[in-house]
Amino acid sequence: MSASDAKGATPPLPPHWVVVTALSLLLGLQPVATDLYLPALPQMPGSLGVSAAAVQWTLSVLVLTFGIAQLFWGPVSDRWGRRPVLMAGLALFTVASVATVAAPNLKVLVLARALQGVGLAAALVCARAMIRDLYTPEQGAHVLSQGLSGLGVIALVGPIIGGITAASLGWRATLGLLGLFALASLIFIWRRLPETLPDHRRQQGQSLGQRLAQWQGIVRQPMFRAYTTLTSSTYGGLYVFLAASSFAFIEVLKVSRPVFGLVMASMSLFYLGGTLLCRRWLPLRGLTGTVRVGAGCSLTGGLWCAGLSAWTLATGHTPSPWAVMPGLWIYAIGHGLHQPCSQAGVVASFPHQAGAASALSGLIMCSMAFAISAVLAVWMKTPGMAGTLHPLTLGVGLGGALTAWVALGLVQRHGRPLAEQHAAS
Repeated sequence: MSASDAKGATPPLPPHWVVVTALSLLLGLQPVATDLYLPALPQMPGSLGVSAAAVQWTLSVLVLTFGIAQLFWGPVSDRWGRRPVLMAGLALFTVASVATVAAPNLKVLVLARALQGVGLAAALVCARAMIRDLYTPEQGAHVLSQGLSGLGVIALVGPIIGGITAASLGWRATLGLLGLFALASLIFIWRRLPETLPDHRRQQGQSLGQRLAQWQGIVRQPMFRAYTTLTSSTYGGLYVFLAASSFAFIEVLKVSRPVFGLVMASMSLFYLGGTLLCRRWLPLRGLTGTVRVGAGCSLTGGLWCAGLSAWTLATGHTPSPWAVMPGLWIYAIGHGLHQPCSQAGVVASFPHQAGAASALSGLIMCSMAFAISAVLAVWMKTPGMAGTLHPLTLGVGLGGALTAWVALGLVQRHGRPLAEQHAAS
């Protein structure tokens, strides 16, 4: 069943496998852009002659431009369609990847990563928006969970390949893999994915004032606010892991880069499990019920990590790497439950403005991640925190607590379409 309007001709649905594969590739580009190169991150300071804190900009600037560029790509995709935006974004990401491999210094590398963020924004905005083009909110969450399962497989394999590549060929070869993945995605979209936004649902050109009014109207929608806050809080905890884990595991816990690749892969495996559970529970519990289950996982994983910090402070001992993992694994399951629900919920109320709603939600999420990166950069140099697990474990603990609070409060009050809320009242 399509979520299209009654008026106007709507193209037939693309084959299901094409939609799921496209979602897997487009959504999978984000963990490829971040997770795959993390095993190589500690190699960069010595090679480029900069500090470890300076190298963190290669991650944080990508997140920043990824968030800001969504405000451009979202309205453009609502006006001109998803396919041309996808082609342009993936082409830009591919070219920028070549620049990262050839970068002679950190400034050029950071600039190239910023351009990758702009290209990545186009891929993610259109991936989320085309779900609203094709499906109702509940159906969209189900299909999105399948696409996120594909993302989980990509994220599972990526860090292992990244760790092996970094250990054998160095960080430049690892960054080259990002470009190859983007190129393969571009070829698939070009050959297989048709336009998903019908002509009669495209937005007309808008002035700046009209666009600001549109964004203001989107922000005022309670369901949008609920799911945007949820996706931002759960991603915030995950971002702490992405930004701090390579230094925590490789430098503090002394694991090798290939083993750290396995750590990253195990996180992806549990995230994949969360998306599979989401697919199973959505027909039984709906969006809000599935989010409730995810809240329990987020809180449990966060408490485990925070408790590990407390134990470390009390005993003065550094724990085993595998003592850290259960809390991170449980948090990853919760993230896999929250993401399909929140990304479908963000655009559920905006059949004509799905790109703009997706873009605005993405900007808010990335702004939170960028703020977290700034705090971590200071925290990781603070006496008592530098050279310890605390930035990682306390950060994930805080993310788990905040996510559970949002999931059990805001989402339960406003996490269903208005028609369903009125019917239930």
